[in-house]
Amino acid sequence: MTGRPVQNRRFCQPQPGLDIMRFAGARAQILAYHQRTKHSVHGYALGPASLDWDAQPNPYRRYEKCESLKLPFTTPSHSYGALFGDEIPAAALSRDSLAQLLEYALSLAAIKVFGVDSWTVRCNPSSGNLHPTEAYLISSDVDGLTNGVYHYNSQDHALERRAHWSHPSLAGAYIALTSVHWREAWKYGERAYRYCQLDIGHAIGALRYSAALLGWKLHLETRISDRALARLCGTDRNDDFAGVEPEAPDLLLRIEQSPALTDTSVAAFLANAEWFGLPNLLDPRPLYEWQIIDQVSQACEKPPSSINTPRRSLPCRRSTDVREQGSLLREGPTQHTPAAQLIKQRRSALAFRPDQTMDRASFNAILTALLPERYTLPFDLLPHTPRLHPVLFVHRVAGLTPGLYCLPRRAEMKTTLQAVMHAQFLWEPIDDVLPLYLLQEGDARALAKQICCHQNIASDSAFALGMLAEFGSILSDDETGWRYRELHWEAGLLGQALYLEAEAHGYRGTGIGCYLDDLFHELLGLGDQRFQSLYHFTVGSPVLDSRISTRPPYLSRSPS
Repeated sequence: MTGRPVQNRRFCQPQPGLDIMRFAGARAQILAYHQRTKHSVHGYALGPASLDWDAQPNPYRRYEKCESLKLPFTTPSHSYGALFGDEIPAAALSRDSLAQLLEYALSLAAIKVFGVDSWTVRCNPSSGNLHPTEAYLISSDVDGLTNGVYHYNSQDHALERRAHWSHPSLAGAYIALTSVHWREAWKYGERAYRYCQLDIGHAIGALRYSAALLGWKLHLETRISDRALARLCGTDRNDDFAGVEPEAPDLLLRIEQSPALTDTSVAAFLANAEWFGLPNLLDPRPLYEWQIIDQVSQACEKPPSSINTPRRSLPCRRSTDVREQGSLLREGPTQHTPAAQLIKQRRSALAFRPDQTMDRASFNAILTALLPERYTLPFDLLPHTPRLHPVLFVHRVAGLTPGLYCLPRRAEMKTTLQAVMHAQFLWEPIDDVLPLYLLQEGDARALAKQICCHQNIASDSAFALGMLAEFGSILSDDETGWRYRELHWEAGLLGQALYLEAEAHGYRGTGIGCYLDDLFHELLGLGDQRFQSLYHFTVGSPVLDSRISTRPPYLSRSPS
């Protein structure tokens, strides 16, 4: 596409099978959507036929006709390693501490410049750097902030006040996340709903690490329905959103010193609320409609009665006896690097050096970071046991035979996975450091590349992996359709842990949303939907492009 059309028209790609999506139950709709949006050797999931990069949707939502409060910037000195201990005292709940939480989770990290082109990168990664995730702060009786609902404007590091109430019924602070599905669908078409949910997982991971810098825990509110969350954020105000892209409610995070919320307490919160502001239009001339995204979003709606299955409580820190457990954490300057620096320097590698081998200690430490029993941060905010299990393509790790490996994140899942995968797999334990099992020896570079849509980053890295989800048992009936989103959140959370741990050990990661779903399943011998791959990832030594320069993201770092 070389230019914009003269008329503001919407073109809809042919969408066979939508009648099934429309009239089936929620569970059947979700399963049909997931199957329909798989990439395969026969073709990719439906997407736009062409893209006009000059007409990309605005990556920043703003609210006009409301108060905007610029936030201060901070430079905390705590080391990355300190995030996993208990020595960081809990900060008081205030405007400044909440500003720091948002800065190191969702703000701009840098401006990249290449010739006449420039683009921003953020602390929270996003598929295609499209950023469908929006954040709202709900503040009541917090020092330095008027009671109300605020939209976080990452472009200005500012809060836009959407609502105000005079007399709080309770005191606390919460972060709500929503998704603008169109931002992803513009580029990725029908598969975009998956990517929006992965982005939510990355965002909650970014928030959890940022909260640790303040000595805080975060809790995922489990008794809030989607409708109550939309009401809390004001995204259900149809008159305000008339003619602009809607936002779908995703989840609510509670800062630990705040009381839990339910649908009833949300109604009490908003009983005397006064609302302000109108959202901006992100794409004045959208060229496609993807009805299936609206339909699967409705099928995944969380009703008021839904309550997550509780799990046993885990400490929110690295186990003090981690060495006795066999973890070979790499001791060095990276463990003592300021966490704020690592968070701001995190990037997705665009290419890897195929001549570099990863040292074994770093490999062990990176994988250990995925095991909640040892590295509970950031997984302590999930209210359930681990439900995703990495399968690795190991290419270049010192002392480790190249081949296919599996890392069950719950001990009992080793037997379950072994029973459903190919009978000829070895399942040989590597050592007593990790619950890592060799399935098959051999050079897997070409296969990893093919599965990841022929991308070199999957074969030039030290290792790549796919995340197998306990899919069938979670989507057991129509009442649990919303758990489809939760599985993707856990996948994004794993990705965020991989990003930061790789960065901390001198490597770099890249999330991969484009992969051939069933080719990966066939490789493992999976013949049904009991397990499905939701996300792929790769880690290695990055190729740095000296032609790209980096600039600070904000013209002024002084508070207003």
